[in-house]
Amino acid sequence: MNGVNYGNSVLGSQGSSRLSAPTRRERLRTSTLSEIKEEARRLLVTGGPDAISLRAIAREMGMTAPAIYRYFDSLDALVEALAGDLYAELSEVVATAKQDAGDDPVTQVKAMARAFRGWSVAHPAEFALILGNPLPGIVAFQESCDEEHHPGVEFGRPFMETINALWLRERYATPPRTLMEERLAAHLEPLRASHGDQYPIEVTWAFLSGWSRLYGLVSMEVFHHLRWAVSDPGALFEMELHAYVDQFTSQKS
Repeated sequence: MNGVNYGNSVLGSQGSSRLSAPTRRERLRTSTLSEIKEEARRLLVTGGPDAISLRAIAREMGMTAPAIYRYFDSLDALVEALAGDLYAELSEVVATAKQDAGDDPVTQVKAMARAFRGWSVAHPAEFALILGNPLPGIVAFQESCDEEHHPGVEFGRPFMETINALWLRERYATPPRTLMEERLAAHLEPLRASHGDQYPIEVTWAFLSGWSRLYGLVSMEVFHHLRWAVSDPGALFEMELHAYVDQFTSQKS
C-alpha cells in the first residue's frame, strides 16, 4: 500500500484512512493503567481511602515507586481516574436498568433509582469515594462537574432525559413557575453548563428535588444512619420512591 503512517492511522493514496492496531507498548500501558486502578480500588474497599497510596500499589504490583509515576504523577490524579471509572460503572448499571424497564418513563425512573441504590449499597466504599465526603482528588474531580462529558454528568443524564420525557408527555405538578424563576433560576448556572439550557425549569426542579430526596436516603443507608429508625431501609426507600414518582401522574391544576 502506498501510504503515509500518521501515528496509529494509515492514509492511503486515495485519501482513505484506517486505524492500526495498538502497539504492544500501548497495550502494555493500557493494561498497567487498569491494573493500577484495580489495585487502588482493592485498597479502597479493604482499608478505606487512607489505604490508597502509590507506594503501596507499586509494592503490590512488583513495581518501583518511581516507575508508577510514569502512569500517575500524583495520588490525586489516580483517585480522580478511579472516580471516573466508578462513575462509568454506575452509569452503565443505571443505563442498563433504564433499557430493561421498557418504554414507560415512570417505570424507567423507578428502575434507575433502584439500580442506583442497589449499586451503592453493594459498594459502600466506592459510594463513599465518589458521593461521600470528598478527598482532595475528588474535590478537583467534582469542580469539573460542569463539563458536558464529565462522568458525573453522564451519570445524571438518563435521569434528566427521562424526567423531561415525562414533562413532555404530561405536565406534572410542580411549584408555580413564577416562584421557581424567582427563587431558583438564578442559581442554576452549574447545571446549565453541564446539561444545557434545553430543559424547562419545571424539569430541572423535578430532577434536583428527586435526586436530593433519593440520594439522601441512599447515603443515610450506606453510612448506617437509619438503624435507629427502620430495620429495613429498603422499605423506606420504596415509600419515598413511589411518593416521588406519583407526582408525575398528578397533572398541574
